Amino acid sequence: MRIERTDPITGHTLTDLEGHPFVMEGAGPNALKIYFDDEASKKTYLGIMTEHPGSDFTVNLDNPGPMGGEVDRKH
Repeated sequence: MRIERTDPITGHTLTDLEGHPFVMEGAGPNALKIYFDDEASKKTYLGIMTEHPGSDFTVNLDNPGPMGGEVDRKH
């Protein structure tokens, strides 16, 4: 399991994890335990909608525009 001590909402790195809320993302050896400053920060994180292209095939992640350094060959 990996542990993230930096609250992704506040950017604050926690030195003492005891008593701080956390969430588990994933399972097994690749699981990620993310700690937060407080419940409000955790709630904000949990409210962020994310796409899961590996399991949600109803989402189209195709970006037809050219990426940086690419030439747009359609025009």
